[in-house]
Amino acid sequence: MTQLTGHCACGAIEFELTDTPLFVHCCHCTWCQRETGSAFATNVLIESSCLHLNQGETEATPIPSNSGHGQIIHRCPACKTAVWSHYGGAGEKMSFVRGGTLTSPPDPDIHIFTSTKRPWVVIPEGVVQTSEYYDPRKEWSENAQLRWRQMMGK
Repeated sequence: MTQLTGHCACGAIEFELTDTPLFVHCCHCTWCQRETGSAFATNVLIESSCLHLNQGETEATPIPSNSGHGQIIHRCPACKTAVWSHYGGAGEKMSFVRGGTLTSPPDPDIHIFTSTKRPWVVIPEGVVQTSEYYDPRKEWSENAQLRWRQMMGK
């Protein structure tokens, strides 16, 4: 595995992923558009136990989410860059690392919520996409599903 490292805009937060991401999705939902001020968010999903903070401390900010379960966004307290989130389903066991904070971000495995994708965003031909969310049991590798079950104690 190529080690993935990342940091916030000002460099006060530095972190690394100590294992291969479970999955990478590019979300085009209107919530992600609003939260990022952009057309989409790229989320690199990984067990929180595989996310190592090398420098700094994050500031946890709870915000609402479309699911109604909310999310906690971890930001740099200095520059306010969102570096990762925890969503309601897995809670703090899993981190959704913002792809743009990684030095060498991986390509998305899937584009989701394309029903609300900005019309000028062009998804390359052959890339998996879905109009809404996806079923991880169908899209994730067997290894990722095994790691998920282990993380959730199932």
